Amino acid sequence: MFARMQNDIKAVFDRDPAARSVPEVLFCYPGLHAVWFHRVAHWFWTHEHYFIGRLISHLGRFFTGIEIHPGATIGKGFFIDHGMGVVIGETAEIGDNVTLYHGVTLGGVSWEKVKRHPTLEDNVVVGSGAKILGPFTVGRGSKVGSNSVVVKEVPPNSTVVGIPGRVVMATEKPADRMDLEHGKLPDPEAKAIACLFDQIRELERKYDALAAEHETLKQQISKKGA
Repeated sequence: MFARMQNDIKAVFDRDPAARSVPEVLFCYPGLHAVWFHRVAHWFWTHEHYFIGRLISHLGRFFTGIEIHPGATIGKGFFIDHGMGVVIGETAEIGDNVTLYHGVTLGGVSWEKVKRHPTLEDNVVVGSGAKILGPFTVGRGSKVGSNSVVVKEVPPNSTVVGIPGRVVMATEKPADRMDLEHGKLPDPEAKAIACLFDQIRELERKYDALAAEHETLKQQISKKGA
């Protein structure tokens, strides 16, 4: 248990440059508190003490603003940065060294009592406000851009942005270090608009050339007629 707690604290220092001391992390990081509440709640849930598990989960939500269902499965090194408004559903599965920012939802799209929440494999990063909805897998090493809405499978080592989420970058080789710079994510809409502008400029160039040729022909015909 203490080894797991040390690993959780280490994850904060590894992924938050604002973390300055162990006391600060212990007392001032709601994401860490939410994970620890969940560890206890999940133990009761898996031992079929469902009410106690839900009660502890509810207390964790009250104190941290982060709602993690006690049935969710979470790996080691899980880090929630800031965390307010994060919601993780009952059948969600989270691998090792996953990072979520505030406002993230791992939600379901079914009322059936089946697997209805997503699976996040190891080293996934989910930007603030993103929604991942459904019982599919986000592959290891992938990154979901802020405010994206992901509703289908994401291959490993991919970058997903937009509503609905689309894969805009994919590599076979995982990144050496977790990249948190969401400002550098590709913008598929901007790229599409730039392509349209390029086509318009090319059409204008061709129109100008045809107009000039037409004017030249008119002048030649006028001279012959004179």
